[in-house]
Amino acid sequence: MNQFERIKQERDGLDVWPEIERYARAGWEAISDDDKTRLKWYGVFFRRHIPGFFMLRIRIPNGIASSDQVRVIGKVASEFGRGEVDITTRQQVQIRWFRIEHVPEILARLSAVGVDTRQTGMDNIRNVAGCPLAGVTTHELFDASPVTREFTSRFLGNRAFSNLPRKFNVAMTACMDNCLHLETQDIGMGPALKRVNGRLLAGFNVMVGGKNGSGGLTPARPLDVFVTRDEACDVAVAIVEIFRDHGSRASRSRARLAFLVDDWGVERFRDALEQRLGRRLEGAGADARTGFHTDHLGVAPQRESGRYSVGLAAPVGRVSAAQIAAVADLADAYGRGEIRFTVGQNLILPHVPDALLPRLLNESLLEQLRPDPTPAMRGTVSCTGLGTCDLALAETKEMALRVARSIDGGQRLGRPITVHWSGCPAACANHHVADIGVQGDKARVNGEVIEVYDVFVGGSSGPETRAGTRVLAQVPANQIGAVIERLAHAHGRGESLVEEGLRIAADVAAPAPAPVESGVA
Repeated sequence: MNQFERIKQERDGLDVWPEIERYARAGWEAISDDDKTRLKWYGVFFRRHIPGFFMLRIRIPNGIASSDQVRVIGKVASEFGRGEVDITTRQQVQIRWFRIEHVPEILARLSAVGVDTRQTGMDNIRNVAGCPLAGVTTHELFDASPVTREFTSRFLGNRAFSNLPRKFNVAMTACMDNCLHLETQDIGMGPALKRVNGRLLAGFNVMVGGKNGSGGLTPARPLDVFVTRDEACDVAVAIVEIFRDHGSRASRSRARLAFLVDDWGVERFRDALEQRLGRRLEGAGADARTGFHTDHLGVAPQRESGRYSVGLAAPVGRVSAAQIAAVADLADAYGRGEIRFTVGQNLILPHVPDALLPRLLNESLLEQLRPDPTPAMRGTVSCTGLGTCDLALAETKEMALRVARSIDGGQRLGRPITVHWSGCPAACANHHVADIGVQGDKARVNGEVIEVYDVFVGGSSGPETRAGTRVLAQVPANQIGAVIERLAHAHGRGESLVEEGLRIAADVAAPAPAPVESGVA
């Protein structure tokens, strides 16, 4: 039994709350190693690089939050942390730099406005992703957000789902323009149409077993299943139950759903799903996704006549507490008190009436969080990186921001680009499905351990999913900016990034740095 299975067997993570209250009185030094793991069931993450300070991951189903919720998040970040809020690639937010003694008060304030942090870490179903414009975009078959909320209510706080073999990612959307990375999910449900008993039904096609971390991209496999929105929640629950009961608990490296699907095959998995549901499932319908990829930034008309959404770019997903409070104020003044978060680490103000749109676009905050960002800034995504993440091997956010500004300050790209920076193989920034993906590492050069990066190009999610090709390995931190800029401008000219990567490798040919074990400081 590995240590995590032992920890879960001894006590369910959801039972750690009394210990959180005790540690809040006793201080962080009193926290046992096992309870440092269990704290993650409440979204509280001990950070070994900054002992005494913690990170909180906040669940936002489908990325939809109220202005009151966002305002409280900003106040918590300001009062207890260092005034920073990070938007994640699962449409959640994270706050950092608070102490364990503040956790009961922080969670009480969040709970008072309906915000939950439970099961956002470790072996749980993480935040359920969905189209951030669900219910308002003109590019969806139907509003899928009620399904994400229903599914969340089925597992949140439920001990039947708080001890999975490994983490579990789910995305459900009826948006046709590929605003999510469905193929990287353990369960991906995408828009589909199927004629059943003479009626044309709108629902989801189901895919399973995607992952995007160590070992690279494993695209989710189509299950040849079509479900209506009324059936979707039951089917998702049954898939999770199969994983819970049959997923490997021996090796953490083979504990994701992808490996169970590998071992069983899609046909056996589908049979097991039908047996658990006690009925036959419809075969897949026609995939309703287009070949277009959207990030929902900028001004777009909503389904409701006379209303608009305004998507704002948050550079590398990091906003200040003051900015997030100002966003909440704008949502109240110009919309209906609602903010939407995207998997691209940005945010959206929906429900803006056409009469107020010019005034909103002239607000000073929109000079910082722009609806019309430059191409590289728009397409840059970054994980937290070295310093505040225990897994990170290299710095990401500051580097990504600096490189994006440099790219946009040079010759005009002339076309969209995605540049995703992950600080380690866990791939939190989804770098395997970006035009340019960067993965941090460490290497030893002349006896000194330095930060280095592997570079991938040509990745994409959607109907034509493909993993990025690694074209450069262990590029030192002092060279990575120039490398990414050169690739970005080749992309802008429509040239092959693989060929450009090979040219760069030849230009900078030098003795390869020696890799070192993960975690070397």
